[in-house]
Amino acid sequence: MFIKITKTGKYEYVQLVRTYRQDGKVKQEVVLNLGRMEEVINNPSLARIGQRLIELSTGKKPKPFLPDMVSEAELVNWGYLVYRSIWEQFGLDKLLMSLKESKKIRFDLEKACFLMAVQHLLDPKSKLGTYLNQSRYFGLQDVSLNHLYRSLDVLCDNKEKLEAYIFQKNRHLFNMQVDVVFYDVTTFSFESVKKDSLRDFGFSKEGKFNEVQVVMGLLVDIEGRPIGYELFPGNTFEGKTLEAALDKLSARFGIRKVIVVADRGINSRMNLKAIADRGYDYIVAFRIKTATKNIQEEILNLEGYVEIPSSSEEELRYKVIKRTNRFKEKGEVFALEETLIATYSSKRAKKDRKDRERLVEKALLLASSQSRIRASNKKGGKKYIKEADDARAQWVVDHEAIERDALFDGYYAIQTNNQNLSVDQVLEAYHSLWKIEESFRIMKTTLEVQPVFHWTERRIKGHFVMCFLAFLMGRTLELTLKKSNHPLSPNDIRQALNSLNFSRVTMDGHEYLINHRSCEAAKKILRVFRIKNQPNIQSAGDFSI
Repeated sequence: MFIKITKTGKYEYVQLVRTYRQDGKVKQEVVLNLGRMEEVINNPSLARIGQRLIELSTGKKPKPFLPDMVSEAELVNWGYLVYRSIWEQFGLDKLLMSLKESKKIRFDLEKACFLMAVQHLLDPKSKLGTYLNQSRYFGLQDVSLNHLYRSLDVLCDNKEKLEAYIFQKNRHLFNMQVDVVFYDVTTFSFESVKKDSLRDFGFSKEGKFNEVQVVMGLLVDIEGRPIGYELFPGNTFEGKTLEAALDKLSARFGIRKVIVVADRGINSRMNLKAIADRGYDYIVAFRIKTATKNIQEEILNLEGYVEIPSSSEEELRYKVIKRTNRFKEKGEVFALEETLIATYSSKRAKKDRKDRERLVEKALLLASSQSRIRASNKKGGKKYIKEADDARAQWVVDHEAIERDALFDGYYAIQTNNQNLSVDQVLEAYHSLWKIEESFRIMKTTLEVQPVFHWTERRIKGHFVMCFLAFLMGRTLELTLKKSNHPLSPNDIRQALNSLNFSRVTMDGHEYLINHRSCEAAKKILRVFRIKNQPNIQSAGDFSI
């Protein structure tokens, strides 16, 4: 018996045929019609029957079929599908496609933006590196390098539109609460020493020198979801950035009532007045060492403190001080009614003492080497150096300043203009400020926003919009997993999604995808987002996003 292929009309049919001899002639008989050719090719049922027949006829299992031509395997990722789900959940695909149509952009803006965002989340690279690495993501269309750069221009021009859209989506999708917002400022450096209207030299939050930078003011909600941001020239003092953030909240987002929580960097009297003038409340760190003598004495006075129960041996207490914050600006007197909450922690006192002792050691070292002292810089150990009365030495250690600072070991204070909040509510809100610090840490480490390699102001601003979109997706994924009782850190998420890979091979002219074993964290992520795991092996044409 043998397999015979016959053609009838435009179709080919597969038949099992038996030959026999009758009256001296060889004849053929169709034993079984297997069907049209396209129904037989890659038919697993027929393949199993064939293998079983071989096993029965030879008494041993057949060796697996290996095609004559097999290419080398290429590793490609499909874990990006999780971020694709979030991207579409926010409707960013439709928004960017509408921007493309309204601006009459000829290239695929949405595909270019998604590629840059997902590259930043899974394996941060420059735009050139993103272009050269894009084949790693199976199923994504190729994007030219020029289109990546031009996409940054479009993102720059539409930053405010994107922010407003994302803000409304966050409120609709996740019921984002904006009764409390956190605000903080950080700096991002460049691989350049050339300044311009945006990049400039300034005080780096990371203590870097000889690098130009930009200053970013970021707003996040109580859960750490990004609300919006502003960029400022690198030499901008952080206290001067708050006005733009307040304008964003009131004018652009229409938020009428909110409590702004911030660190002492924005605590100037005019900033606090600006917050209050908009009808907002504030909770900010109070500068004890620069306060009036009366306030300092009240904080150090043990009378009126309330002990806070602690499971450890740490001594904790707080004191509520009502006060009117009066100040004069340009000849006009202003007054803010405030509650000051002073706290003391024995654990913090030990830390403050150790920190000061290190600075004193540096001050002593500086005093022994007068040439290293610069009067204009009072940071580090130099804060405990003063001009000498003795002509034999220009500078000496300021022991009075050391003793004065020691009085405040362990003390910390927070001020607010909201008279209705309890002490616990104020402390809880302020202690949640770590969420914005974590946001900056994620942007600088996990997303590797810096150093920035772009040189024009427009491209720099577009780069930060793209990073904002990537941060939005990363934070959304993280919070979704947390609410599903599967909390993972940003690094764990990255490793998990990077473990979702295919080996792409070509066999006898056909392309196949062999799925790799994924880690448990990746399986959890897929379950939470209801994304099916991929088959162990499939034709490349069967994969879809």
